[in-house]
Amino acid sequence: MPALSLPSLLSRLAVLACAATALGASAAQVDVAGVKLNDTLDLRGSTLQLNGAGVRYKAVFKVYTAGFYVGKKVSTPEEALAAPGPKRVAITMLRDIEANELGKLFTKGVEENSPKTEMVNLIPGLLRMGQMFSDQKQLKAGDTFTIDWLPGTGTLITVRGVPQPDPIKEQAFFNALLRIWLGPVPADWKLKDALLGKQ
Repeated sequence: MPALSLPSLLSRLAVLACAATALGASAAQVDVAGVKLNDTLDLRGSTLQLNGAGVRYKAVFKVYTAGFYVGKKVSTPEEALAAPGPKRVAITMLRDIEANELGKLFTKGVEENSPKTEMVNLIPGLLRMGQMFSDQKQLKAGDTFTIDWLPGTGTLITVRGVPQPDPIKEQAFFNALLRIWLGPVPADWKLKDALLGKQ
């Protein structure tokens, strides 16, 4: 094989570097407290992008990481709620917690961030979600769950890779869950900013 001249060699190296960059971009990940989140994901045929991700703290303890995926980047709670198409909140536990306790925290978050007039319509969904968490007994560090909004299907919660039965059809329920993190009284203000891409 003939030796390559320096310009030729540099040219080939540049092509290889570009190819590596392109491959890296297609599988880019964000590291949040040791949890890897993909920059993009496919949800039922729709490409979603990671809008933002962060850590939920309770006092000084890290409880879980959360990532918010949406079709097009948003920067306000209003844009997040109004964004069309599928959406996902992806959560990875950073510590062991009683699943029932987490369910209660979520219910409290919904109550604190939803208009009082909407609460009566949210109760059936909250009861089902509470039962689902109760059935899980405990979530351990490293366990994952996702909350997906799928137009035409509803809110689908998947725990440790297992989709829970019977999606909750009303979009108001998904929006109420999203307000746990993005509402006026969020679970964690820094996490709210992170999910909206402000960090």
